[in-house]
Amino acid sequence: MGSFVPARAARIGLVDRIFTRVGASDELSRAQSTFMVEMTEAANILNNATAKSLVILDEIGRGTSTYDGVSLAWAITEHLHDHPGCRALFATHYHELAQLADSLPRLRNYNVLVREWQDDIVFLHKIAPGSADKSYGIHVARLAGVPPEVLERARQVLADLEAHHLSTSAPPQGGGRMHRPKQPSLFAQCDDPVLQAVRDFDVDRTSPEEALAQLKRWRRDLQR
Repeated sequence: MGSFVPARAARIGLVDRIFTRVGASDELSRAQSTFMVEMTEAANILNNATAKSLVILDEIGRGTSTYDGVSLAWAITEHLHDHPGCRALFATHYHELAQLADSLPRLRNYNVLVREWQDDIVFLHKIAPGSADKSYGIHVARLAGVPPEVLERARQVLADLEAHHLSTSAPPQGGGRMHRPKQPSLFAQCDDPVLQAVRDFDVDRTSPEEALAQLKRWRRDLQR
């Protein structure tokens, strides 16, 4: 259609229509939240895209809880790959979605290169194959002018969350496509003293009476 192509050469091909889901805004006059607007536009894409369409998606799932957001983004990616099979660009900060490249044969991961230097970052404005191994949200917040004390507290919370989360390899029901992630999983569970005690409890060397007494102690601890 005459748009600039930032490359020495490009083979694009024809598309029957272009669908986009970019940006975040609500429609208060229609009593629609940002997430409702996002899902309405996503539904339009999923119901009308064909194999010859071009779909551009940006951060699907960010307007709801982390678990719901990842689940929807995951399912939408699979649907676009399997059913219309159209060309699509999907920008996301959900690192879990990078795992789909292992099971979806036509999916490829790319990331924007970033150079770290002395607790600082430099955006190189280059796209490279592969998935990103981390996010730079706190760095971007610093560039935006967030107060230093808030940034420091955010680093403490981030370190605490990463230290107390456990990676999981359990696949989602029905797909069997999720594998162990490269960074702490969003589906991980926070470690807990009682939970750790349950893991360490040796059932084979405990009598039924002792096991019942221990179960009562755990129940009492959970009720505190």
